[in-house]
Formats: sequence, C-alpha cells, structure tokens
Amino acid sequence: MSSLPTKYTVGDYLAERLAQIGIRHHFVVPGDYNLVLLDKLQANPNLTEVGCANELNCSLAAEGYARANGVSACVVTFSVGALSAFNGTGSAYAENLPLILISGSPNTNDASQFHLLHHTLGTTDYSYQLEMAKKITCCAVAVARAHEAPRLIDRAIRHALLARKPCYIEIPTNLSGAECVRPGPISAVTDPVTSDKAALEAAANCASEYLSGKLKPVILVGPKLRRAGDGAEQALIKLAEAMGCAVAVQPAAKGMFPEDHKQFVGIFWGTVSTDAADSIVHWADALLCVGTAFTDYSTVGWTAMPDIPLMAAEMDHVTFPGAHFSRVRLGEFLSHLATTVKFNNSTMIEYNRLKPDPVLVRTATPSDELTRKEISRQIQALLDSKTTLFVETGDSWFNGVQLKLPPGALFEIEMAWGHIGWSIPAAFGYALRHPDRKIIVMVGDGSFQVTAQEVSQMVRFNLPITIVLINNRGYTIEVEIHDGSYNKIKNWNYALLVQAFNGEDGNAKGLTAKTAGELRDAIKAAEENTKGPTLIECSIDQDDCSRELITWGHFVAAANARPPRLPGV
Repeated sequence: MSSLPTKYTVGDYLAERLAQIGIRHHFVVPGDYNLVLLDKLQANPNLTEVGCANELNCSLAAEGYARANGVSACVVTFSVGALSAFNGTGSAYAENLPLILISGSPNTNDASQFHLLHHTLGTTDYSYQLEMAKKITCCAVAVARAHEAPRLIDRAIRHALLARKPCYIEIPTNLSGAECVRPGPISAVTDPVTSDKAALEAAANCASEYLSGKLKPVILVGPKLRRAGDGAEQALIKLAEAMGCAVAVQPAAKGMFPEDHKQFVGIFWGTVSTDAADSIVHWADALLCVGTAFTDYSTVGWTAMPDIPLMAAEMDHVTFPGAHFSRVRLGEFLSHLATTVKFNNSTMIEYNRLKPDPVLVRTATPSDELTRKEISRQIQALLDSKTTLFVETGDSWFNGVQLKLPPGALFEIEMAWGHIGWSIPAAFGYALRHPDRKIIVMVGDGSFQVTAQEVSQMVRFNLPITIVLINNRGYTIEVEIHDGSYNKIKNWNYALLVQAFNGEDGNAKGLTAKTAGELRDAIKAAEENTKGPTLIECSIDQDDCSRELITWGHFVAAANARPPRLPGV
C-alpha cells in the first residue's frame, strides 16, 4: 500500500487507481496542461514514469504495454498531444486493448471567460477533443469539478476493463491538484461481469446439439481469444481435445493455440494459408469461430470468407444459426461446452491425408547474398520458449506467420489497425512489462522510419531488444497493392543512426548484414548485448518479397478497386 499524502487530490486519486489495477509504468509526453498531473503520478511509489519521444510513439508504447500487462496508461497534453495519441488509441480500440488515455486540458475558468488559448483550434469551445475521443473509446469523460473526479475516473476505467477497449479521461490543469475524496474499494472498478448462468447453460447445450448434427466440425481461432482473458486460451485447448477436431487460427491469432498440438492445422488466411489450413476449413460443414475477426486483410480481400453458416463465440455473447445468447463470457462458454460436446475427429483424419510435407529450407553458405528466406531461417533458430516475436505491417507479416513457434513463444501483430511503425514503440512498451522475455522485432525500413525515435528509449532503459530491419528501400506492401513513385523512400544509414541514440552512456549496437555469414555474426553479437538494443540492418533485393505478399496484395487491390454499387443493386 502506498503512503498516503496529507492532502488528497484528483491527481492522487487517478494515480492510486492506476496502481490498483496493476499498472506499474505509465507512458507520458509532458505539456503545460498536464505538468501538475505528472507530478502527482510521479509521487505514487507504485508507478514508474516512462517519457516518450512524441505522442504517437507514446500511445503505441502504451498499446504494447497493454498487450503484456492487460491494461496501460498514456498521459499527454491537450490537442497537440492528444490528437497525435489518438492514433495509438485507435489501434488499442481495433485490437481490443484497454488503454487509458489521459489528457490535461485548459483551466476551468477559461471557457467562461471566452479566452483564446494555445494548443487549441483558436475557438472558445474546448469540447471538441472530448467529442473526438468518444468515437475511438468505449467511454470518454471530462472532469469539470474536483468532487466529480472519483465517479468519472472509476466509470471510465471500469468500462475499459470490461469492454477490453480504450477509455479517455480529461483533467483540467487546475484540477489535478484540487482536493477530492480518497478511493473506495477497488473491487467496485475491477469486479468482472460473469456469465448469466441460464444463458451460459442454454448456449452450451444448444451449441453441443448443433455440433452433434454435423459430420466435419473445425474450430477457427481469432485474435479476440487472448483479449477475453479469464483462462479462455486454456479453456479452448480443453474444448479442442474434447471435440477431437482440427483447429486452425487466423493470422492475428498466431500463437494463441499451441503450434505443437496434434490438432493444430495451420494459419487460415485464404490463398496464403499455411500447412493447407484453407483446405480443411473449406471442407468443414461446421465452423466454430472463437474470437474471430473477418476483415479485408484477414480474408485476403474478402476472398476467404467461409461459405457455411458460422457458430461465433465472442468475448461476451454466442451466436449461431437460429440462436443468440447474450452475457455469455467466452472462457466460461468454452469450458462448459467442453463438458457436453461429443468427440468427432473426422477433420483430423482428413487433414492427416492432405497436410503437406515439411518444407526443406536451404541453408545459405556464409558468402551467399542475403535473402528474405535466409533471414527467416536464421530467425527461426532464435525462437525459444522465452521469445516474443513482433512482426510489423508489411512482408514481415507473411514471413513471421510462416515461422514455427515453439511452446511458450509468443507472437504479436497489429493486423486490424495496421499502422506502419507500430512494432518499435509497441515492443518497447511490452519489454518494460516483460524484461524477462527475449524480444525480437521484424520490421521493414519504411515502417522503421515512422517511429525510429523510440529506439532511444530502449537505450535509456537498457532493454536488449533485437531489431531485424529488412532494408529493401521502400514500402513493399504498398507496392504489391498499388505501385507508384510514392512508395520509394530515402535510404538511411540505419546502423549508424541507432548508435547515435547512445549519447554518452548508451549500449545500443547497430550492425549491417549483406551476406548470410554477416547475419549469423550479427545475431551472435545481438545475443551477447544484454545491456541495450541491437539493430541488424539486413539489405536484400527490392524485389525479394514473399509469394504470399504478392498474392495477398493482388486480391486486396481488387477489393479496394470495386466500383460503387448503384442504388437498388
């Protein structure tokens, strides 16, 4: 329990609530509207302030921290800070992560006095930021009077925790130090909503009956499984083993079902699926979708939508042909269904007949020019039970998805929001929460240029993150969707840039690799560097990209180019 200040303030209240819900690091960019609030947060001994280079990186670092910790906080100033941080907040919304975005705001007296203020749109109405925030959060509140702060702060945080979505809290600069009451029991904020018992039992019984009438059931796992928490991943394994059927996962759910499990049949991603997962999914006559997200990206431009009725188990409800059940929590539903479902391994019998033989990967000689395949081969050898692999938007998606995750290895991807540059600050935030894990980032040169500054924070906190930067001199993913001169970027000396972040006391290493042998040596140096990040710049041919990216790009381009539908058609 933290020491309690003599005068208890709004800032103290917020700090105590953040600490009580398990936040240990809060990500900040200072600005004059939030400085008093930052002082209050600093004063809480259970919180560690993490300064970021800019608000975009700050919000994405908080997004990564939420992946590791379950909840995070990002603190910025009004307008010039918050509007930039809305980008990472949008990612948290799309990726189902409870990020608490906190913004300082003008003095409460200024609106009534019709003052024109800095860091505003130059009008006397300052409510626009709150209205914007309402569109990208599950709950947005603005504290106007100190005595309302406890109710509004608790309300916003509880909404975020329950919905697994971001929330927004706006605190005027002159209220952060204003007096308010101390917090009540944290259980009022954190107590979960459990399933309605009658709805849960009815959903499980109906699902079991539905599946018993099918001959070829398959489970398809989506990215919301992990976000659901409450033991949902373990419950899924029990259900899969009780059913005996094939289990495929969507690309954004890679690693959420053990890849060494005998019922795992690969990544279902339409024409770019791995291990023939698409063949068994399309052969099924019943598809139990667990936390799935069908988007243009995950369906390869809408070409991979299953063509049979779907049974969908979401984080808080279950829907399948002829039935819908509200207030059914995903983990509880999967556990209950495991006790009632009948064993049917027909899809595993069929899959064992059609699964492809293991791919033999050629090992390059040390003097061979570096290729995308050789980079993947050497990264594969790095993966172990302590690894978390971040894959950036672009060809890193496809190369990363092809890798085999050993037991315990974790995989992070931002497929719903798809913000290039996400991986660098997100990996930084994640590593602060899990310094015990081996963090590897696969990122392209174009993406790296968006958020490169946050490597300096990895240096600052002595985080031994390995960044494998694939330099093919451009936005390769955009080239495959729609090429143009705008996809060509200025080349940097990436290895030298990273060393510039060291200043006088840093331990970052910047290395280059143009051959297979140079990459091998660079990886060895990275493993030996335990006091800071190591960036390995891997130079490959501009046209060396995966077949999967090319195929996917063609279909996504076709989906983007669909003509407008005429009225009534």
